[in-house]
Amino acid sequence: MKIKFFFYSSILCIAIAILGFFYPKVLWSFLLVAPIVLLGIKDVLQTKHSLKHNFPIIGRLRWWAEWMRPKVYQYFVESDTDGAPYNRLSRNVIYQRSKKVSDSTPFGTQLNVYEVGYEWLNHSIAPLPLEKGEQNPRVIVGGPNCKQPYSASIFNISALSFGSLSKNAIMALNSGAKLGEFAHNTGEGGLSPYHLALGGDIIWQIGTGYFGCRNVDGTFNPTAFAERAVLPNVKMIEIKLSQGAKPGHGGILPAAKVTEEIAKIRLVEKGKEVLSPSYHKAFGTPIELLAFIKQLQDLSGGKPVGFKLCIGQKSQFIAICKAIVKTNIIPDFITVDGGEGGTGAAPLEFSNSVGMPLREGLAFVYDALNGFGLKKHIKIIASGKVHTGFDLVKNFSLGADMCSGARSMMMALGCIQALECNSNTCPTGVATQNPNLYNGLNVDHKKVRVFNYHHETVKAAIELMSAAGIEHPNNLHRSHIYRRVSANKIQTYAEMYPYLLKGSLLESPYPEGWEFDVMHSSEETFTNSLKYS
Repeated sequence: MKIKFFFYSSILCIAIAILGFFYPKVLWSFLLVAPIVLLGIKDVLQTKHSLKHNFPIIGRLRWWAEWMRPKVYQYFVESDTDGAPYNRLSRNVIYQRSKKVSDSTPFGTQLNVYEVGYEWLNHSIAPLPLEKGEQNPRVIVGGPNCKQPYSASIFNISALSFGSLSKNAIMALNSGAKLGEFAHNTGEGGLSPYHLALGGDIIWQIGTGYFGCRNVDGTFNPTAFAERAVLPNVKMIEIKLSQGAKPGHGGILPAAKVTEEIAKIRLVEKGKEVLSPSYHKAFGTPIELLAFIKQLQDLSGGKPVGFKLCIGQKSQFIAICKAIVKTNIIPDFITVDGGEGGTGAAPLEFSNSVGMPLREGLAFVYDALNGFGLKKHIKIIASGKVHTGFDLVKNFSLGADMCSGARSMMMALGCIQALECNSNTCPTGVATQNPNLYNGLNVDHKKVRVFNYHHETVKAAIELMSAAGIEHPNNLHRSHIYRRVSANKIQTYAEMYPYLLKGSLLESPYPEGWEFDVMHSSEETFTNSLKYS
């Protein structure tokens, strides 16, 4: 677009000059054309706004449209996928925080507090002074088998692969994470040089394709894994069992996209189609999964190793808990992804209709771990539409120790939700491999926006906790959050998701509602043991 602008601008100016030679009055048109051309040159030369840089003059229409629209549009409320009130333009808050401008709203509450699904935090009549609360809460990740525990932020960058995102976007995210001392998940696309170049803390995700640690036939390669896992930037390793946007579904990287660079990073063959299976080849049972976790713990030198999943059949997660109890191999963390999680591309049915939503999945995982007496050893990370400080607080109350966000971090980079993630034409240079577009994303500017957004969101969560008289996320519990479930009835999360007693799933009688899944699960298989006649 930049080249086209200069080309057509030059042609226009030359045409006016030639016509002006024969018809001098035409030269007056320069009074109109010159300011537009100069404004376009200014757009190209500036590096703050990638949209203006990539689309001079035309890109300004976005800001003009925002200026022209009625202010009330900014607070239009619609129902989210689970029926909860959701601010359709919550991205405005992300943009404002990333730019370090006021994110306060005028004229009072913008949500309908009597709408079913409305949620709130009950404050304390004796709020905690902000200076007494912990200003930068950290979480130590590392169970009994861990030799290199990691002190993590309560809010981190969720899985975003190089290939799906541009190299400039990856570098901006990672350097923003370094500024704010939080972690950046690589996604399953492999550990790229752009994840490592700027020194931010890394969570290396290992998916079903084992990219970056695979053999030619697509199986796991321990030697290749060990070479990368010991790198100092790599703080944790996450095995991806499934993701919320498309649980149980694999992926294909077309041959045309397997460039020499991608092939080198993913340890695949250049120009050949790459399959990400829907299942892992390194293990096939709960006990084998635990053995794989132990193998990665040993190969990484004792770094925290865990797994990520979107909850599906409850009996299968319970089977993993039984395997942990039997083998005493304890994952250091578990990432719970909600069915509402995002992705660059997924089949409609999988994106909208498969996988347990985050709130239900998170409560279930916490209760299952506590019921088997395992929670004290394992940290829980919540992922899925985590945008605001209140999202953090809600997840902490349900049992999460940490949270991670992907879409919100992309918006902090400047993503405008153009919905072209899967077409390689992202106008802001975030989700594209087109250098004409991603070169407009200035790493030095965008890393500060990522840092600002993280800092302001964590600060907002701390302020909310202080209003409730709470010093640390560990002190939040389900009775702190209320939800309207009908026109005249409200419930706390504790009423909606009753806690299980510690150890209550270790022997019968099992708690009500858990009997079926506990009795028909086994550490020997992921297949439900119930026989139908």
